[in-house]
Amino acid sequence: MELAPGVSIGSGAPLVLIAGPCVVEGREITLRIAEVVRTLAVRHNIPVVFKASYKKANRTSGGSFTGLGMDEALRVLSDVKGTMGLPILTDIHTEAEAVPAAEVADVLQIPAFLCRQTGLLEAAGRTGRTVNIKKGQFLAPDDMGSAAEKVRATGNARIVLTERGTTFGYHNLVVDMRSLSIMRSLGYPVVLDATHSVQLPGADAARRQSGGQPEFIFPIARAGVAAGCDGLFVEVHPDPPNALSDAASQLRLDLLESLLGQVTAINRLVLQW
Repeated sequence: MELAPGVSIGSGAPLVLIAGPCVVEGREITLRIAEVVRTLAVRHNIPVVFKASYKKANRTSGGSFTGLGMDEALRVLSDVKGTMGLPILTDIHTEAEAVPAAEVADVLQIPAFLCRQTGLLEAAGRTGRTVNIKKGQFLAPDDMGSAAEKVRATGNARIVLTERGTTFGYHNLVVDMRSLSIMRSLGYPVVLDATHSVQLPGADAARRQSGGQPEFIFPIARAGVAAGCDGLFVEVHPDPPNALSDAASQLRLDLLESLLGQVTAINRLVLQW
């Protein structure tokens, strides 16, 4: 399946990298991250889609940074696309956002908490863009078939499903690697989100934000690629502790090259098997 122009995913295609910062914080830092991501993807011969949200609609605290504004952030993503030649993935949160986001983005992402919103899924599907549906933390993997069918009903079969952990008690997520195979059996390419999977939702009560365990990004990514995921989703930032969103779970940008070296080696073995 064509995930984005020039990028195939699934059906024996090489592992795809989806990477970028959690949110568009500004033009300069976004372009700087995009340049590093592009350079490393070329060096490791891995197809890449650049990811950044133009808005963060789901934040632990009402006072948290939600974005620069849709119009400004989409202009930044358009600059990344034009300057760096990278396809773009971004989230949408309401039906009204689908069309303007699709004017810039090659892939529209449905956030995990919104994965059952029928109108949102249908609006994304009608744009004709690839729709990446993140599995809700509250869903079993086979439940994602119903979400995908809402997009297919619009005549759009360009659908990807993403695993990002399942709620396990309070302030914790676990990744059941069986879910990758289960969701693939539904007939769609599957991506593993290795950074949201290490979140501790709402766990940092003092700062009114989610915590995280980034030390587990590498083992979760390696395990997911070994289990046969079609793509790897990684949020990266040059200074995660000072990132304006998901500070506790993004991968430090200078560690991305090491991660790519490991997962591409594993993926070569998986493709041989």
